[in-house]
Amino acid sequence: MEASSTSFDHTVDVLVVGSGAGAMTAALRAHDRGASTLLIEKTDRYGGSSAMSSCLLWIPNNHLMAAAGVPDTPEEAWSYMKGTTAGAVSDDRLEAFLENGPKALEYLSDETRAEFISLPEYCDYYPRVSGSKPGGRSVEPEHFDARQLGEDFARMRDQNPQMQIMGRLGMTAVEARMTMTGQPGGMVLFAKLILKYLMDIRWRLRSPRDRNPSGGNALIGMLRLSLMDREIPLWLEAPARELIVEDGRVTGVVASKDGKQIRIGATRGVILGAGGFEGNQAMREKYLPAPTRKEWTCGNPHNTGDIIEMGQKLGAGLDLMDDAWWGPTTVVPGEDLARFLVIEKSLPRSILVNKKGQRFTNEAAPYLDIVNAMYEKDSPDSPCVPAYFVFDATYRKKYICGPLLQGSAQPDWMARKLFKQGYLKKADTLDQLAAQLGVDAEGLKESVARNNEHAQTGKDPEYQRGETIYDRYYGDAEVTPNPCIGPIDTAPYYAIEAFPGELGTKGGLTVDARARVINEAGEVIPGLYAIGNCSSSVMGRSYPGAGATIGPATTFGYVAANDATEK
Repeated sequence: MEASSTSFDHTVDVLVVGSGAGAMTAALRAHDRGASTLLIEKTDRYGGSSAMSSCLLWIPNNHLMAAAGVPDTPEEAWSYMKGTTAGAVSDDRLEAFLENGPKALEYLSDETRAEFISLPEYCDYYPRVSGSKPGGRSVEPEHFDARQLGEDFARMRDQNPQMQIMGRLGMTAVEARMTMTGQPGGMVLFAKLILKYLMDIRWRLRSPRDRNPSGGNALIGMLRLSLMDREIPLWLEAPARELIVEDGRVTGVVASKDGKQIRIGATRGVILGAGGFEGNQAMREKYLPAPTRKEWTCGNPHNTGDIIEMGQKLGAGLDLMDDAWWGPTTVVPGEDLARFLVIEKSLPRSILVNKKGQRFTNEAAPYLDIVNAMYEKDSPDSPCVPAYFVFDATYRKKYICGPLLQGSAQPDWMARKLFKQGYLKKADTLDQLAAQLGVDAEGLKESVARNNEHAQTGKDPEYQRGETIYDRYYGDAEVTPNPCIGPIDTAPYYAIEAFPGELGTKGGLTVDARARVINEAGEVIPGLYAIGNCSSSVMGRSYPGAGATIGPATTFGYVAANDATEK
């Protein structure tokens, strides 16, 4: 669209489209470098997929690592990134991430309300790759006192129910691990969180939301408060409709606001940070492996690829559109979002099988690898979509699974609705369970028998479950000789379906090391930047560690703001 620069209804130096962690970081950094800044969000809630997530950040060589007892070096980080991305990402983009990630995290820690804690035991996902670390590269936000936001807290996007106890109480990654893997002190922690939630009596009369949030609601709350400190405006219900181009440069955006079209000028740059296309079924079918359903995603359903399509109209290149931040998900009837199966799949006394009742992967592997295996091994003769997560009564009693608390806290009679809806299957024998699932009974019994043999030896010769430090991170340390493998031998037996879902799509507009959007000819589109899931991921087709989505989003939000405000 061509337009006169004098025809804008509102003009700022830097316009940020989106309101997730990356977008907020970009707006804060641009403001702090002297630029007038505005964020626009298409929905009536701010925070995007970031607010819904655990919101860990994966930042190699970050400033918190040494104090946590896990020193890092640029050389080790480079070796690991090169090994995991396997040539799918240019060296200059990798260098930009590794150089600016620590700077961005330190900026957020020192100059904004954001507070982070190191996770020294949360290891990189691929410990066999040179340069990996046993922990420390992942950080997470502290709990946040949402009372500081006043009424604005109600306008923050809710977290995915799986990020909270009983869909209500905020849990950090450390707290989730304690409560879900049966660690000592887990139930005491659980009780303390419940008590704190219940004691917020005045708020309980108004809302079920927890004003002691963790994860995404915590970080977005901290960043939102930082925006408020600086009086940086955030417009809700203001979707971007079209990019404005003048003399070959992007100079603004046409948006909708208060029922009318408004033209917003951006003298220094437009930074796109509005997510991917996980909520757009047509785009999923066009780009992602089949079968795929938007109901299987844990991401923001309002991420419908609008921004990616706007960039395409200007000739922007695309990359990694067939990929996503994969992970097996479970779809609970009555819930708007799927739940990610992260911890559940690593715990002993469980296996994941296909329609033939056969295992097809290492259940404790990084969640990206689980879904890749589901698609790679799916065939008409041996369907792996959906797969079936099978566990026994001991597992049910001891561990949380999807929407279910431990059986010791939530016995089956309290979960009768899930049985009635057909979500949770239960049977006295494996034959009966196989019949309910429609899987081959002999295959299931054979898989269980082999699993039980592996439980005795602690070795899984088929898929090496539990052999790496990552596998064991979410295992049960009290189970020996392998914390990820235990006998499935206690009736009744249970199962739920598992789908190839994701946290969000990974492909998007092609960008360079300065987060500038590149056209199909490899040329920069002046004035246009893209970060987060509307840009092609700097992680390539890999998922090197916990927080490998938000870490790069905040990093390149910082990078884009620096570039746009460079004198």
